[in-house]
Amino acid sequence: MKRILVTGTAGFIGFHLARLLLAEGFRVHGFDGMTDYYDVRLKQRRHQMLLQNPNFSMTEGMLEDQRLFDTVADDFVPDVIVHLAAQAGVRYSLENPRAYLDSNVIGTFNVMEAARRLKVQHLLMASTSSVYGANTEMPFVETEKADTQLTIYAATKKANESMAHAYAHLYDLPTTMFRFFTVYGPWGRPDLALYKFVDAILDGRPIDIYNHGDMHRDFTYVDDLVRAIRLLIDAVPRRPADGVVPEGDSLSPVAPYRVVNIGNSDKVRLLDFVDAIEACLGQKAERNYMEMQAGDVPATWANADLLKTLTGYRPQTDFREGIARFVEWYRDYSGK
Repeated sequence: MKRILVTGTAGFIGFHLARLLLAEGFRVHGFDGMTDYYDVRLKQRRHQMLLQNPNFSMTEGMLEDQRLFDTVADDFVPDVIVHLAAQAGVRYSLENPRAYLDSNVIGTFNVMEAARRLKVQHLLMASTSSVYGANTEMPFVETEKADTQLTIYAATKKANESMAHAYAHLYDLPTTMFRFFTVYGPWGRPDLALYKFVDAILDGRPIDIYNHGDMHRDFTYVDDLVRAIRLLIDAVPRRPADGVVPEGDSLSPVAPYRVVNIGNSDKVRLLDFVDAIEACLGQKAERNYMEMQAGDVPATWANADLLKTLTGYRPQTDFREGIARFVEWYRDYSGK
């Protein structure tokens, strides 16, 4: 039974990934700081569900605590590490940037050190579409330069990619970085747009729509996302012996290292997304149109060809279907 250490299992994506891995018979150990960036009760509910499976165990702690994380990793002896824990939130990084350095840089370094020391078969770590920053040529492709990050959050994630490449090169540590695109779905974070919109509309409160709705996002349903991660676990990158990289592959010529987009490959107008929420709820939103927020971008759109090449899989859930599933979960969870 393969042993997989997953950081951030009380988080939105980590919870769904752990649940999928457990369903497939893996032994999973979760590591989560249970921080109060949003309602801890939601995180506790996620972990309670996972703990119903005897193949799941967990440790509560901060990734910045290297001694604790090393102890956990040494005791569990994982074959694979999937690092999803992070200080998330583009907008919150404007208010509290230091939290991103502590969690996303120091915490990630500690994960990399454990992976190096234990010689895991594959280290997989979350990045974000935000690293594309001010890039305007779309859909975004992994082989394009991404040097114009617009927030500290995005900058810390790009730093993670650079750190991971160095470790992959120096220690022959197979590493895959995935760039996520606007993930949504049941058990989602309360600070994400879909959760906020549904909650506000049902309560009769206005919703804030930035850039007057002139925005596009590549909405990626969470089940599709974690299925892609599961398949990428088996797509272990190898250092090319001759330094030659196949066309379209983001594999490094000097390291067993690769970056992969995980997105729905479909840019959706924010106003169409809101329309779909209203249709699902049978209720109109009071819309508060606002200017673009600092650090935000008008559009994201993934080219997911590399994911398809590596795994034979491509996310495909239509956003209307995904919204309906979220609303069903939200009504049950909130009682509204």
